[in-house]
Amino acid sequence: MPTLFEKICQGEIPARFVYQDELCVCFHDVSPKAPTHLLLIPRKPIPRIAAANSDDAALLGHMMLVAGEIARQEGLADGGFRIVINNGKDAGETVPHLHIHILAGRPLLWPPG
Repeated sequence: MPTLFEKICQGEIPARFVYQDELCVCFHDVSPKAPTHLLLIPRKPIPRIAAANSDDAALLGHMMLVAGEIARQEGLADGGFRIVINNGKDAGETVPHLHIHILAGRPLLWPPG
């Protein structure tokens, strides 16, 4: 059964996209935790970062570079932004499809959680 994010990638569920390429998509989170809360997801369904393997190295590197590109495109780079990847229920993962949260627009405290 396809995940929510697979359905978004396939256009079955609408989203407010800010970026798309052949490997990944980025869109606004429907339940934002910061003034800017974007989700960057691979089109390839990888359940979580701990399930990725060496075959996914190029994809994961691409996504990190795209995260920086999106931050610059959205005007987040100068003020600062946070990248978060949750892995597993205890970390707050709610959709079993690897995704990178890009958060910005307010002071982000440390430590998180």
